[in-house]
Order: sequence, then structure tokens, then C-alpha cells
Amino acid sequence: MYLRSIATAVPPNSFTQKSCWDAMREGDLLSTLKPRSAALMEKILMNGSSGIERRNLALDSIESSFGHGAEELNNSFEREAPPLASAALLEALRKSGRLPADVDALFICTCSGYLCPGVSSHVAEQTGLRHDVFLADLVGLGCGAAIPMLRAAQGFLAANPQAVVATVAVEICSAAFFANDDPGVLISLCLFGDGAAAAIWTGQGVEGDWQAGNFTTTHRPAEREKIRFVNADGKLKNQLHRAVPDLAAEAVAGLYALRQGEPDQVLAHSGGRDVVDALENALPFKLTETREVLRDHGNMSSPSVLFALERRLAGGNPDDKRLWLTAFGAGFAAHACELWR
Repeated sequence: MYLRSIATAVPPNSFTQKSCWDAMREGDLLSTLKPRSAALMEKILMNGSSGIERRNLALDSIESSFGHGAEELNNSFEREAPPLASAALLEALRKSGRLPADVDALFICTCSGYLCPGVSSHVAEQTGLRHDVFLADLVGLGCGAAIPMLRAAQGFLAANPQAVVATVAVEICSAAFFANDDPGVLISLCLFGDGAAAAIWTGQGVEGDWQAGNFTTTHRPAEREKIRFVNADGKLKNQLHRAVPDLAAEAVAGLYALRQGEPDQVLAHSGGRDVVDALENALPFKLTETREVLRDHGNMSSPSVLFALERRLAGGNPDDKRLWLTAFGAGFAAHACELWR
């Protein structure tokens, strides 16, 4: 399948790591935590070693994320995810020179909230897609979901080569924010951001167009409990284990060995500083765009790898002929694909 355009969107409110810490320190949050928990958050937010400078969050203030119940959190996902996904999609359509009526199928991936009908139904309404557009929601694949979503889109285009397909990865990670003394919960509160990335694809192209394919996947069910969402009184609680960076690097290195060409750059999910460090130790590349996305937006879960792709393509590197994308997360699962022209 051939890439026609890619676009991203983030909420308008941007928060520096320092402003997040100041809000937590001046509010009531730290008083509810053990001193060790408060020290962990201060270390992540204030010592500059997280690799994150700021994050866009669908919040009016950091304080507004404290103390919400499960229903309030999911309501925020329902309120914020469709318009953010729609903004990314409309910009991708504009860049591709196409209209909403041209879209034959819409694939959306997310893991930070749940809607039935899915986010795709709301996005189709908000963007004015046709009533007969094929809608598909991929839910529960975690941070690695963007690449399986692209693989599903490739399957649709293989069966319908004349079609125009839109893909959107959207996460409102702030809709899963709450605080307790669990390290995984606290780390998530300090690292995750909100964002959406959309792309337009066709089954046919010409020489010089970017083509996507060579999809690969690995699943490690034995490692499932090391990184996943669990239900905590109806809330999505991020369960993280310290082994995740090494686990990700080992899985990604195995997929990289299956590549069909030598890439000019690797673009990866920006899971966090330690994850990116581990990936760079396992791969023969400096993950420049991945680190830039982490710096500017934090870990946005599934859209992150597509933010890195957009950044690379926007750089206009004339010598780029092949790119290798990888994303990973809950499952434990890792995925990869190649773009070439």
C-alpha cells in the first residue's frame, strides 16, 4: 500500500515537566502519597533525565486529573478522543488533496478508553465520512497498536486496490491518570501524553511514492504481566516492570533481523528514556526522531511511532529510500514494518 499523507494532532494545552511537578507539589496530591512515591515523581519530573521536556494533555490543568473516578475518566476519553482523531484525519485528508467523501475505510486504534460504538463511529460523523464507509476499531493492543493497524489496512487494500483508506492512532492517556503508591501508576503520570496520528493510503502508486509492507510481529505471552493495563476499581491501571526496556530491545532486535532491506533510519515507539537507550544499544542507529518525539510530547502510546515517521518525512531527507518502523507494548508484543520508495 502507498502512503498519500500523514498528519498529527495534539491537545492545545502543553505542560512542562516542571509545571507538572509544581502543580502536584502545590496541590493535594503529594499529601496522599508516601514520601518514597513523592521522591520518585520528583526524580522523574525534575532531574531532566526522563528525556521529556513537555507533554500535551487534554486537561485544563494538571490538578484537574487528580481524584477522578472511573466513570469520569472514561467520560473524558469519550469527550476528547473523537475530536482529536478527527483533527488529525482532516489534516491528513487536506495534505493528500482528498475529501472525506473519498474515504472508503477507516481504521482506528486506541487503548486508553472504551466506547461502543467505537471511536471510528464518532470520527466518521464528525468528519463527514460516507454512510457506507467501512469502520474498524482495534482496541487493546497497547502502545504497539499502530503497526498492526497498518497491517489491517494493507489487507483491506489488497482486497480493494481501488480504495482510499484512512488510519488513525489516537490516545487520551490523561484519561487513565490517577495517583497511588504503585510505581507503574506514578511513572505513567509522569511520562504519558495525548496525541493522534492519521495517514491516508491507497492500493496503487507510482515510482517515488512511499510504499509500506514487510510486516512482522512477535508475541511473548509469558511476559504479559510485565506491561499491561489492569482493572483497578474500574480504572485503567498501567502495570510496568523494570524489565520492559530489555524485553523491548530483545524483541525488536529479533524483528530487525527479519528486515528485507537495509534502512536509512529506524523509527520507534518512544516508550521512555530507558527504552530508547536499550533500543539504541540493540540496533545500529541513533533514534533521533524517536527521541525528539519523546522530548516534545512524552510517551503518547500508539501514535508515537507515527509522530516519528511524520517528523522524518517532514525533514525531506532526499537520500532516504527505506525506513524501518517498530512499536511494542502490551502482550508482550512487538511489531515492525518497512517503508520504501
